[in-house]
Amino acid sequence: MDQNEIKALTGKSAVEQLVKSGMKLGLGTGSTALPAVRHLGLLLKEGKLSGIKAVSTSFQTSMECEKWGIPLYTLNSGEINGQLDLTIDGADEIDERHWCTKGGGGALLVEKITAYASSAFCVVVDESKLVKNLGLTFPVPLEVIPEARRTVTLALEKLGARVTLREALRKAGPVITEHGNLLLDLAFDGPADCAALETEFNRIPGVVENGFFTRIRPVVFVGRSNGSVEVKQ
Repeated sequence: MDQNEIKALTGKSAVEQLVKSGMKLGLGTGSTALPAVRHLGLLLKEGKLSGIKAVSTSFQTSMECEKWGIPLYTLNSGEINGQLDLTIDGADEIDERHWCTKGGGGALLVEKITAYASSAFCVVVDESKLVKNLGLTFPVPLEVIPEARRTVTLALEKLGARVTLREALRKAGPVITEHGNLLLDLAFDGPADCAALETEFNRIPGVVENGFFTRIRPVVFVGRSNGSVEVKQ
């Protein structure tokens, strides 16, 4: 199977095994999460699911929900009241402890708010995302306010990180998040204390949020190239 087929199969498996009618559901962002959104929409159209109240983590996901007629709310909506039953999302990397990094698509702020507001968290990945240590092969992003770019960079370098401002691909200049902020991508020369750094990074003035997810342990659906999906509790 190619990677797109693996992602579609993995997202479909997670939705079919975990989503129940009437759920308040967080929907993630990116190429692995969107197949789950599409399959959710298909099940709603077929009448196999009903009463879903969805919270989107990005403009990209919201537009996909609109295509499929998935009812959208915000965490502040009275029907949601700041609490979700389940969030399904992808990850850039995930380790053996089920700690993960997210934010490659630039939506880490709302992704973390949504995941941490959920009673259950599900991560869907293909097998290439499984790593022993986070931050060695894929950068860990931080969202920072523009005025703090340099001061935050200096503080991060003192903590042992190599820092790069994320540049846009089809426009001149840096990537701007949906909340008008910048993204710094961090790399490490050796294994990092991810749980400690998740807290420490957010203590730096100007940091809005970081891409370490260590305080909620997800169930992980891993798509394999042989066409199987492994569920790791």
